[in-house]
Amino acid sequence: MCGNKIICLAVLFLNFNFLVWAQEIKQPNVAGSFYPADSRELASMIDNFLDNANPRAPKGSIFGIIVPHAGLGFSGQTAAFGYKLIKDKAYKTVIILAPSHYYSFNGVSVYRQGKFNTPLGSVEIDSDFTQKLLDKDKDIIFDQEAFAKEHSVEVEVVFLQRVLKDFKIVPVVMGDCDLTVCQKFADMLKEIILDRNDVLIVVSTDMYHGYDYDEADVIDGLTLEYLKNMDSRGLYYGLREGKLQLCGGFPAVTAILLSKSLGHEKLDVLDHTNSAVVTGKKVKGNWTVGYSSCVIDKPESEDKNMLSVEQKKKLLDIARSSLEHYLKTGKKLPLEETDPVLQKEMGAFVTLNENHDLRGCIGNIVGRQPLYLTVRDMAVESGIGDPRFSQVKLSELKDIEFEISVLSPLEKIDSVDKIEMGKHGVLVKKGFNSGVFLPQVATDTGWTKEEFLSNLCSQKAGLKSDAWKNKDTEIYIFTAEVFSENDFK
Repeated sequence: MCGNKIICLAVLFLNFNFLVWAQEIKQPNVAGSFYPADSRELASMIDNFLDNANPRAPKGSIFGIIVPHAGLGFSGQTAAFGYKLIKDKAYKTVIILAPSHYYSFNGVSVYRQGKFNTPLGSVEIDSDFTQKLLDKDKDIIFDQEAFAKEHSVEVEVVFLQRVLKDFKIVPVVMGDCDLTVCQKFADMLKEIILDRNDVLIVVSTDMYHGYDYDEADVIDGLTLEYLKNMDSRGLYYGLREGKLQLCGGFPAVTAILLSKSLGHEKLDVLDHTNSAVVTGKKVKGNWTVGYSSCVIDKPESEDKNMLSVEQKKKLLDIARSSLEHYLKTGKKLPLEETDPVLQKEMGAFVTLNENHDLRGCIGNIVGRQPLYLTVRDMAVESGIGDPRFSQVKLSELKDIEFEISVLSPLEKIDSVDKIEMGKHGVLVKKGFNSGVFLPQVATDTGWTKEEFLSNLCSQKAGLKSDAWKNKDTEIYIFTAEVFSENDFK
């Protein structure tokens, strides 16, 4: 009997060790389907994509890339634009934020420990990083089912294996998440990353999914504008409303929130295409999927006129306090400000949003007084003087979000080709008539440049819709630094 017990215990011990080992090595799900199962063939394919990619390198340090995860034959060349920029960089931890395609759940699943295996070898999980995440909040969990069939992490791993050395991964699959969950998860990541400069964020996402090739270009174009503007809130609600498409939308929202909080406030689109273009089957009725490659970076040198986080917060406080003071007293809020930047004469608009809907927006294109006083006065005007809306009541103030757009000086242009949609605001002027659209109008509406200019002339300037084509119509462009209370919640 004693001998039998020893044998049984030995078998149990071996079985236990086998189970632990099996859990620690994540075997590939889509080798041989999404990409070649043969290591040499796979390496050659990826290297060829990288050789043919010629992205424009950003001036600053790269914090994140947004890349597709379809079969490499479809999206690999587009993905290579992002991966080419990080080749041979000294990243030690790569956080892969990916969507769940096959397993329905709410929240965030983080793969705890072990390795991800592919035909190119194994990549170790940064278990120190993942454990910190799992310890921070009960809603951040390790649910193995979220990874059991998923390809969105795995497709990124094989690319990473060809461009980086000596790195570990943090595999994350996100299920259905509301905006507060995205924000909370971004805050957790920020707290762990702190001032490390060897962490890379990889957002795994495809774009349009549908049967209309023409629609694919329209929807992807609009989605890319939200990405370029790093508008996390607009992107989130656009996805919820169905006007935008990103299967990895919640990972993208989280990455934007995280990036901006760490000062990486610039996103460039490197390449965009779709499966219809790749296959040459541009026919309605054929299934079409959009692909894009983007990079998020922090410029090496910031514009000397750019507002700091503290200055933005101060202006938002001034805007809210000014409207509240006026609604209580009927008088302007007395203010004195010593900050030399806030004392500059700069144009600004104050926008009020109530439950995601516009509630008022008034501003000055050209600065006629110090910026902090412009914000004070425009906050009051937006609340009580916008003729499109009833006056804001004191009781409504708690439901209103303040947004401020600080404007650059006007630049007169001789061709509308110089207008970059989503980046430039536009002022048209003919005789005594003039009208202006802020840069975010293009993003919010999804208009083409011609629609944008036609509506600007007819709706805002009281001119004929094609007045922008006339030589005697003056056209000016400007940029706007846009920030809201939601950015600092």
